Amino acid sequence: MIRFVYFDLDDTLIDHRRAEKAALADCHNHFAKHLNGYALPHIQETYHVHNVPLWRDYGAGLISKEVLQRRRFEHLLHALDVASLAPDELGSHYLRRYRHHWNWIDGAQQAFLDIAARYPVGILTNGFKEEQHAKLERFPTLRERSAAVVISEEVGVMKPDLALFAHAAEKVNVAPENILYIGDSLHSDVEGGRNAGWQVAWFRGDDGLRKDVRVFGDWGEFSIVAG
Repeated sequence: MIRFVYFDLDDTLIDHRRAEKAALADCHNHFAKHLNGYALPHIQETYHVHNVPLWRDYGAGLISKEVLQRRRFEHLLHALDVASLAPDELGSHYLRRYRHHWNWIDGAQQAFLDIAARYPVGILTNGFKEEQHAKLERFPTLRERSAAVVISEEVGVMKPDLALFAHAAEKVNVAPENILYIGDSLHSDVEGGRNAGWQVAWFRGDDGLRKDVRVFGDWGEFSIVAG
């Protein structure tokens, strides 16, 4: 029986990937004279290649938030052999444009409201607290309807750490088996949630990889998945 529904935030409710790509496109246009003629797809892929392992290191406690924020642009510019642009200048412009491009995943807003009308709901998200709180301010429905908001940086551990899921369950006083978690990441959301004893719905997942979770590819399907 479901007694509480937690939602992941990025790429489940809010379209992080689209905002990231659009912000990098804005940077590509704004700093074109510094970027040695590299095409946008190459810059986006190079950023991704360097950003992902830095997030893994941050999640493992090997580097600080400040180091991650600096190194992802240092590594990008080094890979592009760009010496005429400061990483901090690029990073600041990226963050401004990233915030500009935030938007709901298609269908997510109505699905969130529909589920919130039937169950108590909350947000459980990795990410930097400043960015995640800013998203909640941009989309006030999320905070207004949520009985709990759990941000990894404020707890001190990141998904899929079981301590974060335990904290989130305790915060709403609901047994793990009665919580449904909806997320897009196999590692952070699906594996983290199932290892914590939660029910899981995997947004845009692959039901060939996990038979013990509910998989849906579009928010229009969610009412069928939730049952």
